[in-house]
Amino acid sequence: MKKIETINNRLNSSYPPIDTSLDYNTPFQLLIATILSAQCTDEVVNRTTKILFKEYSEPEQFANANIAKLKKIIKPTGYYSLKANRIKNTSKRIVRIFDSRVPDNMEDLLTLDGVGRKTANIVLSVAFKKTEGIAVDTHVKRLSNRLGLTNNSNPEKIEIDLMNNLKKDNWDRFSILLILHGRKVCQARKPDCDNCILNDLCPYYKSIRK
Repeated sequence: MKKIETINNRLNSSYPPIDTSLDYNTPFQLLIATILSAQCTDEVVNRTTKILFKEYSEPEQFANANIAKLKKIIKPTGYYSLKANRIKNTSKRIVRIFDSRVPDNMEDLLTLDGVGRKTANIVLSVAFKKTEGIAVDTHVKRLSNRLGLTNNSNPEKIEIDLMNNLKKDNWDRFSILLILHGRKVCQARKPDCDNCILNDLCPYYKSIRK
């Protein structure tokens, strides 16, 4: 069995069957929450969207939202000016081009402002149950490198490395598994290597024990 399959199996048996930590009710709300999650924790995003989605919930409402008010609400998520403009632009395009519906394919999602492959993969997998790739966020990037699953730092190249070695049936779940493990055990500054269920497979752990 490939190392990546062993990693997937161990993590899969250790973490609950969730597909995202973000709170949402519709594909559009998931899209907005995912855009807000850039450089921000899901906990902060969920606190913010609890307020945000009471004020605006549909693409038309976001498209017509007062930009200053929108910025004020999403300020806790950081980079709020950039995110507010991206959300407005994306909402306008969804209303104008896609009849107020979030696209359910990678090509169209990538035409939206603020949507890269990571966001598109999350929306496709979670909202539409479609698997076209593996979402690579900071946790996935860090763990993939530590575990020796890639030598790349570019998210798109990391995604390709993971896709080439992992069965497609496991792509959508693998991303959330690495995220959960990255939060609980393999943290950026103080990874709990001694209590990690993957340490026997981990080049990083071997290197720090020398």
